[in-house]
Amino acid sequence: MRDLPGLAAFAGMGLTIAMCLAVGVLLGLYADHLWHSAPWGLIFGIVLGTVAAVASVTKLVRRYL
Repeated sequence: MRDLPGLAAFAGMGLTIAMCLAVGVLLGLYADHLWHSAPWGLIFGIVLGTVAAVASVTKLVRRYL
């Protein structure tokens, strides 16, 4: 039971990564649909989602350091 806060923090980080990437992919697919630019919108969305995920996880980790 005493490891529960640590597990919750890791679950929060995993959820943050998943959500950032999902939003990036969805925005990329929507951009491809709007501008008929496949696969460039998807690639840009994945890169944008990855950058957002790294920034968010870095912010979360800095709380514990």
